[in-house]
Amino acid sequence: MGLDEDALDYHLTDPPGKIEISTTKSTNTQRDLSLAYSPGVAAPCMEIAEDETDAYTYTAKGNLVGVVSNGSAVLGLGNIGAQASKPVMEGKGVLFKRFADIDVFDIELDEEDPHKFVEAVKMMEPTFGGINLEDITAPACFTIEERLREEIDIPVFHDDQHGTAIISGAALLNAADIADKDLEDLEIVFSGAGASAIATARFYVSLGCQAENITMCDSSGIITEARAEDGGVNEYKRQFARDVPEGDLADAMEGADVFVGLSIGGLVSQEMVQSMASDPIIFAMANPDPEIGYEEAKAARDDDVIMATGRSDYPNQVNNVLGFPFIFRGALDVRATEINEEMKVACAEALADLARQDVPDAVVKAYGDDPIQYGPDYIIPKPVDPRVLFQVAPAVARAAIESGAARTDLNLDEYEEELEARLGKSREMMRVVLNKAKSDPKTVALAEGENEKMIRAAYQIQEQGIAVPILIGDESEIRQTAASLGLDFEPQVADPAVGDYEDYADRLHELRARKGITRTEAGELIEGDSNYFGSVMVEQGDADALLTGLSYHYPSALRPPLQVIGTADDVDYAAGVYMLTFKNRVVFVADATVNQAPDEEVLAEVTKQTGMLARRFNVEPRAALLSYSNFGSVDNEGTRKPRNAARMLQDDPEVDFPVDGEMQADTAVVDDILEGTYGFSELDEPANVLVFPNLESGNIGYKLLQRLGGADAIGPMLVGMDRPVHVLQRGDEVKDIVNLASVAVVDAQQE
Repeated sequence: MGLDEDALDYHLTDPPGKIEISTTKSTNTQRDLSLAYSPGVAAPCMEIAEDETDAYTYTAKGNLVGVVSNGSAVLGLGNIGAQASKPVMEGKGVLFKRFADIDVFDIELDEEDPHKFVEAVKMMEPTFGGINLEDITAPACFTIEERLREEIDIPVFHDDQHGTAIISGAALLNAADIADKDLEDLEIVFSGAGASAIATARFYVSLGCQAENITMCDSSGIITEARAEDGGVNEYKRQFARDVPEGDLADAMEGADVFVGLSIGGLVSQEMVQSMASDPIIFAMANPDPEIGYEEAKAARDDDVIMATGRSDYPNQVNNVLGFPFIFRGALDVRATEINEEMKVACAEALADLARQDVPDAVVKAYGDDPIQYGPDYIIPKPVDPRVLFQVAPAVARAAIESGAARTDLNLDEYEEELEARLGKSREMMRVVLNKAKSDPKTVALAEGENEKMIRAAYQIQEQGIAVPILIGDESEIRQTAASLGLDFEPQVADPAVGDYEDYADRLHELRARKGITRTEAGELIEGDSNYFGSVMVEQGDADALLTGLSYHYPSALRPPLQVIGTADDVDYAAGVYMLTFKNRVVFVADATVNQAPDEEVLAEVTKQTGMLARRFNVEPRAALLSYSNFGSVDNEGTRKPRNAARMLQDDPEVDFPVDGEMQADTAVVDDILEGTYGFSELDEPANVLVFPNLESGNIGYKLLQRLGGADAIGPMLVGMDRPVHVLQRGDEVKDIVNLASVAVVDAQQE
């Protein structure tokens, strides 16, 4: 099947379309329904009648955007009418929800008269927190947006005008930086003089470009003052008329620094690119075919051509999804009355800044695993980068507050945490630990320090103030890799082959002499195995915690820390714990990595240690020891182990959280089963610490929950060690290393 057939099938599969309405409150009982509707709904109605701003408190208005169109200028399709534009508007709603957790009603108005269109939208103002205008032909779109901005008291944004302006504006900031050119000196040529081109030219002026340096061309050639005086251009084009001789696009491009294409494909030749100034910037954004192809433009010159298009199959895609969801997120969250120029500039500057930062592994993987680094082929962030939300929305919110457009203030530090929570419970939980780590950073040794991921993680750990990272490995190689990655930091390195670490070898020999390790072998292990080196470093107090395992099998990476550091004084067994986060629930799963066939003492110890770990995430533990039996319904050696472990914990005065077992998994996590059938249980709420009877079931269970249950997994986190040690999994990403470093710092703080 081709793309068209696939798209048709995608849209017609039941339920048709791409969006639905879902409830956010319980509707299971008669009581629920009486609160949701009559008679209970009268109470919030009366509150809003007294104070209309309470609509933001008692309804979804504050998170609801109307995507409004008449289908008169649908991208690539033209004037297809209101009804035919509905799939596009639904798609816009999908993007709002996917990238910024904003709900949308799509509104298709069968009305091309601008004044009637405005009146229709004005009547819907009480419904929405903001209006996104979409696919409306020029010049009507200018009239509609200007009137709505003046006449209604919620943000109005025409994405076709301003989206491309803002995203390409971010690209221009970075392209000028890379080309070492000042914005105010740039000679800029536009191909196209429609809504998007005019809005983009205006926005470039807001960024610092000079209006007198902008030459705009339409289908008749350069827009000159002579043409404007003759009435040959409309009022919107007239503002960019220049006092220059008449000519065509080729004439305009000669000597230009920047070409901005918002017209049709194939208008620009290699000769026209060759006529431009040195290190030209070319934004050929016509879709699906750019004004000049990527390879063609690059091949036209020997110097650096910084190229952007509207296509996803080439570097530097100018994609509006980098803007509108996050602009509205920030605007809605401060209850802004408008989206003003300051907010748009803040968005562009935030995007430009983000492109200069290290790129997460997940983003790199999404684009084929090729390196992504700030430079001519990476001047704007990728749309799937989750950091865009945390970077852009707060910048927009701050600009709204400072410019007077906001109706409510925000604590911007707390706001970022609220945004994290919108992307999932795992990010919310990790934010708790990250904040704790930053409050009192410790020193974290990173074995396998020559690994690129470890180096990038060290940069982020240091940049965020989580810890002082020490990379263990060849110092020259580490510094060379850091420089090649464009990481602006001086890593702290411990090079076993260069430094004087004889005392480490002596200590390792002292610890392992009666386990068959000679002094010579101890020296070789310290110099040649970063796991042993890091373990001794932590054991000797030269670092507070250790991370290892990125390129080792888990047992191989765990062995040196167990041999050198060992378990805590009052603990005989370590265990591996995963934190699994669902939309509205967090569970800690143990043991999934260490103890193959634990007896009741081990199960009890693992439960205690996991409960302590949960509290580091500000989660009050409720522990269930799992089996295929419920409270003695089956009696054999296997079911007795968790049952006896539960009794041991219940009798232990040091255990101050509820524990019960043995019980089946659904009994542990389903409130109706727990309270209805087993009301005698020590657990008065579903368990959030799940202790499996053996390694096999624990590993299977957490992976099924992760893959089929849609849980995000953080870990494995090693508990029970005498000093903080965490063993990564092979293939972990940089964010996983940073997360476990944060956990290790909080562990060290407990020490």
